[in-house]
Amino acid sequence: MSTMLKSQVIIFVIGGPGSGKGTQCERLAAKYQFQHLGMGNLLRAEASEPTRQGRQIKDILLKGALVPSGFVLNLLNANLLQREEAKGFLVNGFPRELNQAKDFERVGRPPNIVIVLDCSTETMIQRLLLRGQTGHRADDHESCIRQRLETHYSLCEPVISYYQQKNLLRNVEDAIFAKCCSVLDSLR
Repeated sequence: MSTMLKSQVIIFVIGGPGSGKGTQCERLAAKYQFQHLGMGNLLRAEASEPTRQGRQIKDILLKGALVPSGFVLNLLNANLLQREEAKGFLVNGFPRELNQAKDFERVGRPPNIVIVLDCSTETMIQRLLLRGQTGHRADDHESCIRQRLETHYSLCEPVISYYQQKNLLRNVEDAIFAKCCSVLDSLR
């Protein structure tokens, strides 16, 4: 990652599928004039490409599994560098596992803060099933949702502990916008 990204605010927003990451990031990006990078959206865009890699990613996503870390990191870095004039970034859905957190710091620097959206499993399942009915996403059906939640819980605990030890973690229950804003305001 270039030294150009040293001055920007980088905020990771993590939480289970359906915890409200995308919605909160869009609202925060609009309020603070930050760039919003949704890793899920970037990966789904890649999965729709008619390339070998696109097809591989599509298969992985439809299984509710995780896309290989190296690929995710390259995609994130490429997108950060394309927008290096931004004053800050809200990156949602990254890191999904501990290695991604460590690898990101190896190529760049730690994030300024990590917001974890705490939300009950039942709430997430209900939101995803609802989203599935509106037909937005191929991976919003029950068996895939349960697999994604399981993957999330098993891999996310170490990420949360890691950032807690670094004193970078901020917990926001039920994706309350005002609380997310107070976290961002505290950075100034």
